[in-house]
Amino acid sequence: MNDTLEQLRNRLDDINMELLRLLNARAEVVRSIGEIKEKQGLSKFDPIRERKMLDDLVNHNPGPFKDSEIRQLFKEIFKASLNLQEEDHKPKLLVSRNKQPDDTVLDIKGTVIGGTAQVMIAGPCSVESYEQLRTVAAALKEAGVKVMRGGAFKPRTSPYDFQGLGVEGLKMLKEVGDEFGLATISEIVHPAHIDIAAEYIDIIQIGARNMQNFELLKEAGKAKVPVLLKRGIAATLEEFIHAAEYIAVSGNSRLMLIERGIRTYEKWTRNTLDISAVPILKQETHLPVLVDVTHSTGRKDILLPCAKAALAAGADGVMVEVHPDPQTALSDAAQQLDIPQFISLMKGIRESGLLKETVQK
Repeated sequence: MNDTLEQLRNRLDDINMELLRLLNARAEVVRSIGEIKEKQGLSKFDPIRERKMLDDLVNHNPGPFKDSEIRQLFKEIFKASLNLQEEDHKPKLLVSRNKQPDDTVLDIKGTVIGGTAQVMIAGPCSVESYEQLRTVAAALKEAGVKVMRGGAFKPRTSPYDFQGLGVEGLKMLKEVGDEFGLATISEIVHPAHIDIAAEYIDIIQIGARNMQNFELLKEAGKAKVPVLLKRGIAATLEEFIHAAEYIAVSGNSRLMLIERGIRTYEKWTRNTLDISAVPILKQETHLPVLVDVTHSTGRKDILLPCAKAALAAGADGVMVEVHPDPQTALSDAAQQLDIPQFISLMKGIRESGLLKETVQK
Protein backbone atom coordinates (compact mmCIF):
# COMPACT_ATOMS: atom_id res chain seq x y z
CA MET A 1 0.00 0.00 0.00
CA ASN A 2 1.57 3.24 -1.20
CA ASP A 3 -0.96 5.59 0.40
CA THR A 4 0.53 8.24 2.61
CA LEU A 5 -0.56 8.72 6.23
CA GLU A 6 -2.48 11.84 5.25
CA GLN A 7 -4.33 9.98 2.47
CA LEU A 8 -5.31 7.20 4.88
CA ARG A 9 -6.56 9.71 7.39
CA ASN A 10 -8.64 11.43 4.71
CA ARG A 11 -10.17 8.09 3.73
CA LEU A 12 -10.92 7.40 7.39
CA ASP A 13 -12.64 10.78 7.72
CA ASP A 14 -14.78 9.98 4.67
CA ILE A 15 -15.74 6.60 6.11
CA ASN A 16 -16.61 8.24 9.45
CA MET A 17 -18.91 10.68 7.67
CA GLU A 18 -20.56 7.83 5.79
CA LEU A 19 -21.01 5.86 9.03
CA LEU A 20 -22.56 8.94 10.61
CA ARG A 21 -24.97 9.30 7.70
CA LEU A 22 -25.92 5.63 7.85
CA LEU A 23 -26.38 5.64 11.64
CA ASN A 24 -28.75 8.61 11.41
CA ALA A 25 -30.60 6.99 8.50
CA ARG A 26 -30.94 3.87 10.65
CA ALA A 27 -32.24 6.04 13.49
CA GLU A 28 -35.00 7.42 11.28
CA VAL A 29 -36.11 3.88 10.41
CA VAL A 30 -36.00 2.99 14.12
CA ARG A 31 -38.23 6.00 14.87
CA SER A 32 -40.77 4.85 12.29
CA ILE A 33 -40.76 1.34 13.75
CA GLY A 34 -41.27 2.84 17.21
CA GLU A 35 -44.31 4.80 16.03
CA ILE A 36 -45.90 1.67 14.57
CA LYS A 37 -45.18 -0.30 17.76
CA GLU A 38 -46.68 2.50 19.84
CA LYS A 39 -49.91 2.42 17.85
CA GLN A 40 -50.10 -1.38 18.05
CA GLY A 41 -49.27 -1.46 21.74
CA LEU A 42 -46.17 -3.58 21.19
CA SER A 43 -43.10 -3.66 23.40
CA LYS A 44 -40.22 -1.50 22.22
CA PHE A 45 -37.68 -4.23 22.97
CA ASP A 46 -37.86 -7.44 20.89
CA PRO A 47 -35.12 -9.83 22.11
CA ILE A 48 -35.86 -12.45 19.41
CA ARG A 49 -35.51 -9.88 16.62
CA GLU A 50 -32.30 -8.53 18.19
CA ARG A 51 -30.76 -11.99 18.45
CA LYS A 52 -31.59 -12.72 14.78
CA MET A 53 -30.01 -9.45 13.61
CA LEU A 54 -26.85 -10.15 15.61
CA ASP A 55 -26.61 -13.70 14.25
CA ASP A 56 -27.04 -12.46 10.65
CA LEU A 57 -24.32 -9.85 11.16
CA VAL A 58 -21.89 -12.37 12.62
CA ASN A 59 -22.60 -14.85 9.79
CA HIS A 60 -21.74 -12.18 7.22
CA ASN A 61 -18.74 -10.79 9.09
CA PRO A 62 -15.68 -10.78 6.73
CA GLY A 63 -13.27 -9.48 9.42
CA PRO A 64 -10.93 -8.14 10.58
CA PHE A 65 -13.25 -7.54 13.55
CA LYS A 66 -13.86 -10.66 15.62
CA ASP A 67 -17.42 -11.95 15.84
CA SER A 68 -17.55 -11.03 19.54
CA GLU A 69 -16.51 -7.48 18.71
CA ILE A 70 -19.18 -7.19 16.03
CA ARG A 71 -21.79 -8.37 18.54
CA GLN A 72 -20.62 -5.81 21.10
CA LEU A 73 -20.53 -2.92 18.62
CA PHE A 74 -24.01 -3.60 17.28
CA LYS A 75 -25.45 -4.22 20.73
CA GLU A 76 -24.47 -0.64 21.57
CA ILE A 77 -26.13 0.58 18.39
CA PHE A 78 -29.28 -1.41 19.22
CA LYS A 79 -29.26 -0.02 22.78
CA ALA A 80 -29.00 3.55 21.48
CA SER A 81 -31.88 2.83 19.08
CA LEU A 82 -34.06 1.51 21.90
CA ASN A 83 -33.28 4.61 23.98
CA LEU A 84 -34.27 6.77 21.01
CA GLN A 85 -37.64 5.02 20.73
CA GLU A 86 -38.32 5.44 24.43
CA GLU A 87 -37.31 9.11 24.46
CA ASP A 88 -39.53 9.85 21.45
CA HIS A 89 -42.58 8.53 23.28
CA LYS A 90 -41.73 9.73 26.77
CA PRO A 91 -44.24 12.42 27.81
CA LYS A 92 -42.76 15.83 28.54
CA LEU A 93 -43.45 16.67 32.16
CA LEU A 94 -45.28 19.94 32.80
CA VAL A 95 -42.63 20.86 35.37
CA SER A 96 -39.72 20.14 33.04
CA ARG A 97 -37.44 22.78 31.58
CA ASN A 98 -38.04 21.20 28.15
CA LYS A 99 -41.75 21.92 28.46
CA GLN A 100 -41.28 25.49 29.73
CA PRO A 101 -37.87 27.08 29.11
CA ASP A 102 -38.58 30.20 31.19
CA ASP A 103 -38.42 30.20 34.98
CA THR A 104 -41.66 30.08 36.93
CA VAL A 105 -41.87 33.30 38.94
CA LEU A 106 -44.39 33.58 41.76
CA ASP A 107 -45.74 36.76 43.30
CA ILE A 108 -47.02 36.05 46.81
CA LYS A 109 -48.46 39.12 48.53
CA GLY A 110 -45.92 41.28 46.73
CA THR A 111 -42.94 39.01 47.42
CA VAL A 112 -41.33 37.61 44.28
CA ILE A 113 -39.97 34.05 44.34
CA GLY A 114 -38.07 32.70 41.36
CA GLY A 115 -36.34 34.27 38.40
CA THR A 116 -33.72 36.73 39.63
CA ALA A 117 -35.25 37.19 43.09
CA GLN A 118 -34.40 35.20 46.20
CA VAL A 119 -36.35 34.89 49.41
CA MET A 120 -35.71 34.12 53.06
CA ILE A 121 -38.39 32.09 54.83
CA ALA A 122 -38.23 31.86 58.62
CA GLY A 123 -40.38 31.02 61.61
CA PRO A 124 -40.98 28.44 64.32
CA CYS A 125 -41.11 24.72 63.68
CA SER A 126 -44.54 24.58 65.35
CA VAL A 127 -47.20 27.19 66.00
CA GLU A 128 -47.56 27.19 69.79
CA SER A 129 -49.27 30.46 70.74
CA TYR A 130 -50.14 33.97 69.56
CA GLU A 131 -47.40 35.42 71.75
CA GLN A 132 -44.79 33.09 70.22
CA LEU A 133 -45.89 33.90 66.65
CA ARG A 134 -46.09 37.66 67.24
CA THR A 135 -42.61 37.74 68.77
CA VAL A 136 -41.14 35.92 65.77
CA ALA A 137 -43.17 37.92 63.25
CA ALA A 138 -41.92 41.20 64.72
CA ALA A 139 -38.32 39.99 64.43
CA LEU A 140 -38.85 38.85 60.84
CA LYS A 141 -40.35 42.18 59.83
CA GLU A 142 -37.49 44.04 61.50
CA ALA A 143 -35.01 41.85 59.59
CA GLY A 144 -36.75 42.44 56.25
CA VAL A 145 -38.01 38.86 55.92
CA LYS A 146 -41.35 38.73 54.13
CA VAL A 147 -42.44 35.08 54.49
CA MET A 148 -43.13 33.33 57.80
CA ARG A 149 -43.34 29.58 58.25
CA GLY A 150 -45.05 27.78 61.11
CA GLY A 151 -46.29 24.23 61.52
CA ALA A 152 -49.96 23.86 62.42
CA PHE A 153 -50.16 20.16 61.60
CA LYS A 154 -47.03 18.26 62.65
CA PRO A 155 -46.46 14.69 61.39
CA ARG A 156 -44.11 13.30 64.02
CA THR A 157 -42.14 10.07 64.22
CA SER A 158 -43.63 9.27 67.63
CA PRO A 159 -47.41 9.41 68.18
CA TYR A 160 -46.70 10.82 71.65
CA ASP A 161 -44.93 13.92 70.37
CA PHE A 162 -46.67 17.28 69.88
CA GLN A 163 -48.81 17.05 66.73
CA GLY A 164 -49.60 20.74 66.30
CA LEU A 165 -52.63 22.97 66.95
CA GLY A 166 -54.31 22.11 63.65
CA VAL A 167 -56.84 24.57 62.24
CA GLU A 168 -56.45 26.81 65.29
CA GLY A 169 -52.78 27.16 64.39
CA LEU A 170 -53.70 28.16 60.83
CA LYS A 171 -56.00 30.87 62.18
CA MET A 172 -53.17 32.20 64.34
CA LEU A 173 -50.88 32.33 61.31
CA LYS A 174 -53.41 34.33 59.33
CA GLU A 175 -54.05 36.81 62.11
CA VAL A 176 -50.36 37.40 62.85
CA GLY A 177 -49.42 37.39 59.16
CA ASP A 178 -52.02 40.03 58.40
CA GLU A 179 -50.94 42.12 61.38
CA PHE A 180 -47.28 42.23 60.33
CA GLY A 181 -47.77 42.11 56.55
CA LEU A 182 -46.13 38.71 56.13
CA ALA A 183 -46.97 35.89 53.74
CA THR A 184 -47.49 32.64 55.62
CA ILE A 185 -46.66 29.01 54.95
CA SER A 186 -47.68 25.86 56.82
CA GLU A 187 -47.66 22.12 56.23
CA ILE A 188 -50.87 20.28 55.42
CA VAL A 189 -50.99 16.52 55.98
CA HIS A 190 -54.52 15.48 54.98
CA PRO A 191 -56.32 16.04 51.66
CA ALA A 192 -59.46 17.17 53.48
CA HIS A 193 -57.58 20.11 55.00
CA ILE A 194 -56.45 21.67 51.71
CA ASP A 195 -59.54 23.86 51.24
CA ILE A 196 -59.49 24.91 54.89
CA ALA A 197 -55.82 25.82 54.66
CA ALA A 198 -56.43 27.93 51.56
CA GLU A 199 -58.68 30.17 53.66
CA TYR A 200 -55.95 30.99 56.17
CA ILE A 201 -52.45 30.69 54.69
CA ASP A 202 -50.69 31.92 51.55
CA ILE A 203 -48.56 28.85 50.77
CA ILE A 204 -49.34 25.20 51.42
CA GLN A 205 -46.35 23.07 52.31
CA ILE A 206 -46.27 19.33 51.66
CA GLY A 207 -43.65 17.82 53.91
CA ALA A 208 -40.99 15.21 53.32
CA ARG A 209 -43.05 12.39 54.84
CA ASN A 210 -45.91 13.16 52.45
CA MET A 211 -43.94 13.72 49.24
CA GLN A 212 -45.48 10.56 47.78
CA ASN A 213 -48.88 10.86 49.41
CA PHE A 214 -50.46 10.92 45.97
CA GLU A 215 -54.00 11.74 47.08
CA LEU A 216 -52.65 14.75 48.97
CA LEU A 217 -50.63 15.79 45.92
CA LYS A 218 -53.71 15.58 43.70
CA GLU A 219 -55.76 17.72 46.08
CA ALA A 220 -52.92 20.24 46.32
CA GLY A 221 -53.07 20.36 42.53
CA LYS A 222 -56.65 21.57 42.78
CA ALA A 223 -55.80 24.26 45.31
CA LYS A 224 -55.92 27.97 44.51
CA VAL A 225 -52.79 28.77 46.52
CA PRO A 226 -49.09 28.10 45.83
CA VAL A 227 -47.57 24.83 47.02
CA LEU A 228 -44.10 24.21 48.45
CA LEU A 229 -43.12 20.56 48.01
CA LYS A 230 -40.36 19.11 50.18
CA ARG A 231 -38.10 16.31 49.01
CA GLY A 232 -38.66 12.99 50.79
CA ILE A 233 -36.04 11.72 53.22
CA ALA A 234 -34.81 9.05 50.79
CA ALA A 235 -36.30 10.27 47.50
CA THR A 236 -34.36 10.36 44.28
CA LEU A 237 -34.55 13.56 42.25
CA GLU A 238 -36.60 11.73 39.63
CA GLU A 239 -39.14 10.73 42.28
CA PHE A 240 -39.15 14.29 43.60
CA ILE A 241 -39.84 15.76 40.16
CA HIS A 242 -42.60 13.24 39.45
CA ALA A 243 -44.23 14.09 42.79
CA ALA A 244 -44.26 17.72 41.65
CA GLU A 245 -45.80 16.61 38.37
CA TYR A 246 -48.76 15.13 40.28
CA ILE A 247 -49.52 18.63 41.54
CA ALA A 248 -48.94 20.33 38.19
CA VAL A 249 -50.98 17.85 36.15
CA SER A 250 -53.87 18.31 38.59
CA GLY A 251 -54.00 22.00 37.71
CA ASN A 252 -51.73 23.95 40.07
CA SER A 253 -48.74 25.51 38.34
CA ARG A 254 -47.89 27.77 41.32
CA LEU A 255 -45.38 25.30 42.62
CA MET A 256 -42.00 25.41 44.39
CA LEU A 257 -39.51 22.72 45.36
CA ILE A 258 -37.41 22.58 48.51
CA GLU A 259 -34.37 20.44 49.27
CA ARG A 260 -34.34 19.57 52.98
CA GLY A 261 -31.63 16.95 53.20
CA ILE A 262 -31.76 13.22 52.63
CA ARG A 263 -31.04 10.26 54.87
CA THR A 264 -27.55 8.79 54.52
CA TYR A 265 -25.10 6.98 56.79
CA GLU A 266 -23.74 10.28 58.10
CA LYS A 267 -24.54 10.97 61.77
CA TRP A 268 -22.87 14.35 62.36
CA THR A 269 -25.82 16.15 60.78
CA ARG A 270 -29.53 15.45 61.11
CA ASN A 271 -29.71 14.74 57.38
CA THR A 272 -27.29 15.19 54.49
CA LEU A 273 -27.76 18.40 52.54
CA ASP A 274 -27.67 17.45 48.87
CA ILE A 275 -26.44 20.78 47.52
CA SER A 276 -26.03 19.27 44.04
CA ALA A 277 -29.82 18.90 43.92
CA VAL A 278 -30.17 22.68 43.53
CA PRO A 279 -28.46 23.13 40.13
CA ILE A 280 -29.86 19.82 38.88
CA LEU A 281 -33.45 20.76 39.77
CA LYS A 282 -32.92 24.24 38.30
CA GLN A 283 -31.65 22.63 35.11
CA GLU A 284 -34.33 19.94 34.84
CA THR A 285 -37.34 22.02 35.94
CA HIS A 286 -38.53 25.60 35.60
CA LEU A 287 -39.75 25.72 39.22
CA PRO A 288 -38.28 27.83 42.03
CA VAL A 289 -35.92 25.73 44.16
CA LEU A 290 -35.33 26.51 47.83
CA VAL A 291 -33.19 24.93 50.56
CA ASP A 292 -34.20 24.21 54.16
CA VAL A 293 -30.90 24.52 56.01
CA THR A 294 -32.44 23.76 59.42
CA HIS A 295 -33.82 20.29 58.66
CA SER A 296 -30.98 19.35 56.36
CA THR A 297 -28.29 19.99 58.98
CA GLY A 298 -29.97 20.08 62.37
CA ARG A 299 -26.99 22.17 63.52
CA LYS A 300 -27.07 25.86 64.33
CA ASP A 301 -23.29 26.17 64.03
CA ILE A 302 -23.22 25.44 60.29
CA LEU A 303 -26.42 27.15 59.13
CA LEU A 304 -24.61 30.19 57.76
CA PRO A 305 -22.11 28.38 55.50
CA CYS A 306 -24.86 26.01 54.32
CA ALA A 307 -27.17 28.94 53.53
CA LYS A 308 -24.34 30.59 51.60
CA ALA A 309 -23.69 27.34 49.74
CA ALA A 310 -27.39 27.07 48.83
CA LEU A 311 -27.50 30.59 47.42
CA ALA A 312 -24.19 30.15 45.62
CA ALA A 313 -25.56 26.97 44.02
CA GLY A 314 -28.48 28.96 42.60
CA ALA A 315 -31.24 28.42 45.16
CA ASP A 316 -34.19 30.79 44.91
CA GLY A 317 -34.44 30.98 48.67
CA VAL A 318 -33.50 29.60 52.07
CA MET A 319 -35.72 28.38 54.90
CA VAL A 320 -34.66 28.46 58.54
CA GLU A 321 -36.43 27.83 61.86
CA VAL A 322 -36.64 30.58 64.50
CA HIS A 323 -38.17 30.44 68.00
CA PRO A 324 -38.28 33.06 70.78
CA ASP A 325 -37.07 30.48 73.31
CA PRO A 326 -35.85 27.29 71.59
CA GLN A 327 -35.25 25.48 74.90
CA THR A 328 -39.00 25.46 75.57
CA ALA A 329 -40.05 24.65 71.98
CA LEU A 330 -42.56 21.81 71.63
CA SER A 331 -40.75 20.41 68.58
CA ASP A 332 -37.18 20.44 67.20
CA ALA A 333 -35.91 22.47 70.16
CA ALA A 334 -32.23 21.76 69.53
CA GLN A 335 -32.10 23.03 65.96
CA GLN A 336 -34.13 26.25 66.12
CA LEU A 337 -32.37 29.60 66.27
CA ASP A 338 -33.27 32.15 68.89
CA ILE A 339 -33.91 35.67 67.64
CA PRO A 340 -30.39 37.10 68.22
CA GLN A 341 -28.93 34.07 66.43
CA PHE A 342 -31.36 34.62 63.55
CA ILE A 343 -30.40 38.30 63.28
CA SER A 344 -26.75 37.24 63.18
CA LEU A 345 -27.51 34.70 60.46
CA MET A 346 -29.27 37.31 58.34
CA LYS A 347 -26.36 39.71 58.80
CA GLY A 348 -23.90 37.04 57.66
CA ILE A 349 -25.98 36.13 54.61
CA ARG A 350 -26.37 39.76 53.54
CA GLU A 351 -22.69 40.52 54.07
CA SER A 352 -21.82 37.61 51.78
CA GLY A 353 -23.50 39.42 48.88
CA LEU A 354 -25.11 36.16 47.76
CA LEU A 355 -28.72 37.10 48.60
CA LYS A 356 -30.58 39.03 45.93
CA GLU A 357 -33.31 40.60 48.03
CA THR A 358 -36.92 39.95 47.04
CA VAL A 359 -39.11 42.74 45.75
CA GLN A 360 -41.93 44.05 47.93
CA LYS A 361 -44.56 45.84 45.90
